[in-house]
Amino acid sequence: MNIQVLPEHKLSSVAPLKQFNVEKKEVELILVKEQNGVQYTNTSVVASPSSRGCTSGSGSGSGSAEDEVRETWGKKIDFLLSVIGFAVDLANVWRFPYLCYKNGGGAFLIPYVLFLFIAGMPLFYMELALGQYNKEGAATVWKICPIFKGVGYTVIIIALYVGFYYNVIIAWSLYYLFSSLTSELPWHKCNNPWNSPNCTEPQHINGTFLGNRTSYAKYKNTPAAEFYEREVLHIHESKGINDLGLPRWELALCLILVVFILFFSLWKGVKSSGKVVYVTATMPYIVLFVLLIRGITLPGAMNGIRAYLHIDLKKLNDPQVWIDAATQIFFSLGAGFGVLIAFASYNKFDNNCYRDAILTSTINCITSFFSGFAIFSVLGYMAHQHQVNIKDVATEGAGLVFIIYPEAISTLPGSTFFAIVFFIMLLTLGIDSSMGGMEAVITGLSDDFKFLKRHRKLFTFTVVFGTFLIALLCITNGGIFVLTLLDAYAAGTSILFGVLIEAIGVSWFYGVDRFSEDIERMMGFKPGIYWRLCWKFVSPAFLLVVVIASIVTSGDLRYDNYIFPRWSNMVGWSIALSSMLFVPIYAIYKLLIIPGTFKERIAYAITPEHEHHLVTEGNVRQFKLRHWLSI
Repeated sequence: MNIQVLPEHKLSSVAPLKQFNVEKKEVELILVKEQNGVQYTNTSVVASPSSRGCTSGSGSGSGSAEDEVRETWGKKIDFLLSVIGFAVDLANVWRFPYLCYKNGGGAFLIPYVLFLFIAGMPLFYMELALGQYNKEGAATVWKICPIFKGVGYTVIIIALYVGFYYNVIIAWSLYYLFSSLTSELPWHKCNNPWNSPNCTEPQHINGTFLGNRTSYAKYKNTPAAEFYEREVLHIHESKGINDLGLPRWELALCLILVVFILFFSLWKGVKSSGKVVYVTATMPYIVLFVLLIRGITLPGAMNGIRAYLHIDLKKLNDPQVWIDAATQIFFSLGAGFGVLIAFASYNKFDNNCYRDAILTSTINCITSFFSGFAIFSVLGYMAHQHQVNIKDVATEGAGLVFIIYPEAISTLPGSTFFAIVFFIMLLTLGIDSSMGGMEAVITGLSDDFKFLKRHRKLFTFTVVFGTFLIALLCITNGGIFVLTLLDAYAAGTSILFGVLIEAIGVSWFYGVDRFSEDIERMMGFKPGIYWRLCWKFVSPAFLLVVVIASIVTSGDLRYDNYIFPRWSNMVGWSIALSSMLFVPIYAIYKLLIIPGTFKERIAYAITPEHEHHLVTEGNVRQFKLRHWLSI
C-alpha cells in the first residue's frame, strides 16, 4: 500500500508549514491499493477552512471532499494495448495505403511524417497527460477551465455518433466471416440467387473487356461486388436515402453479436477491457504478417509494391496532398474523441505518459505503412490477373476490404482459410476501436454523473444497446446511405473543431507553463521547449487550417453515382452542429449560473476550480499579460 502526499504548491515538505505559519490551501492524499490484481486509486482533498471556493483538487485528484475509488490498469501492457487497439483501426488498412499511392507514394510520407511530429504526437501526448493528471473523463477534466466543459460533451456526443455506424461495419465483417465458412467462397462465382443477369466472372474480365467505360475497381457486376451490394447491403432494392425499408435480420443478428461482445468487454471497466485487447490488439499484426507473406509470393505482387512506394515529388505541389496527410494523421491517431483522456485517467499518477505517447503513435503510423505492403502486393496480383494497370484495381474504403481483397482471396488455393483470417482481422480492428469510443462515452458521463458510475453495468448496457437501436437504420436496404451520411458529418468537421477548442483551452486558457508543471509533478521532468511551442502555437494553427480546409472542400454528398438530396446535406450539418453547439451553449450557461459581476463570472469560469480561492482574493492569473505570454 502506497501513500503519496501531493502538495498543490511547490514545497519541499509539509512540516515547515506550521513552523513558518505559511497558509496551506489544500493537500491531496492518494491511497493506492490492489485488489484481485487490479490497482485502485483512492483520493481525497484535505483543505484548510480558509480555502474558500476550493471545490476540487488538482493533480491526480477526485475533485471533491469525499473519497472516491478509481481503478487503474492492472498492468501497463493493458493500457498500451488498449491505446494501440483504439488507434489502429480499419482506416489504417483501407485508407492510408490508397492515400499514399494516390498522393505520390513515398513522397506522401514527407507531409505525413511532418504532421505526425508537429501536430499528431503533441496532441496525443497532451490528451494522455491531461487524462492521467486529472483522473477524469472528457467532460469533468475541464475542472482546469470550467467554461470549456462543453467541449467535453462535444467529443462524448461525437464518440456516441460514431458508434451508431461503426458497429455496422463490424457487423459486415462478422457476416463475411460466417459466409466464409464454406468450401467455396460465395463471392467466387455468379451462380448465386442474389446475382444479376449481368454478373460476369472475373476470369472473363480484362482491360479489353472494360475498355474506357470504367476501372476494374468500379465495375459493379463481378461476383464479389454483387455479393457486397446485392447480398449484404441489398442496395438494389432501395432508390436512395428516402427509401430505406426494414432492417435485414441477418445483419441484425450480427449486430446483436457485436453489441454483446462490446458489452461483456466493457461492463467491468478496465478489468475486462484490459484483457480483451490482448486478443483484439495483437491479432491484426499476426494476420497482416500472414497476408503479407502470402501476398508477396503472388505473380505481379512486386509491381503492386513498386506502385505503392513510387516517389513522385511533383505531387507535393498539390495542396490536396497536404490536406490528405493532415486529416489522415489526425484521424489515424484518434485524438479528440475523448478516448485517450479516458484511458489515461486509469493510469498510475507517476506513469510515463510521454514515453507512451511516442511509442503508441509511432506504432500506429508504422502499422499504416506496413499494411500497405499486404494490400498492394495483392492489388498487384489482381492487376496482373486481369491485365490492367494498378490504378484500375486500387481503391479505398469498403470497396477495398469487402470487394477487391475478398475477390483476390477467392482465387487463391486455401481461399477459405485466408478469408477467415482476413475477416477476423477486420473484426478485431473494429472491435477494440469501438470499445475505445464506448469507453470514452461511459467514462466521460459516469465521471460527471456519479449515479451512472454506481450502476456501470446498467449504464454500459444502455449505451451499447442505444447504439444498436440507431444502427438498425444502417442495416436496411438503403442503410448504406444513412451510414455514408453519418460518416461524412458525425465526426468530420465537428471533431476537428472540438480538438481545436480543446487545444486552445489547455494551451492558452489553462496555460502551457501550468500544464507543464502538472506533467513535472507526475513524471519528474518538464516537457521540452519543442512540445510547449507545439502545444501553444503549432498544433492550434494546424487544427485551424484543417478545420477551414474541411469546410471549404466539403461538397454535395455522394455514394458512387447517387447524389444525396439537398435536405440530407442539411440533416448532416444539423448532426455536426448538434455536437459543436455544446461548446458555446455550455459556456453561456456557465456564465449565467455563476454569481457576481460579469468580470467575476469570467474570472471563475476560466480559472481552475482548485484555484477559485485566488479569485476570491482578487488574484486572477488569466487577467495578467504574463499568463498569455508564458510557454
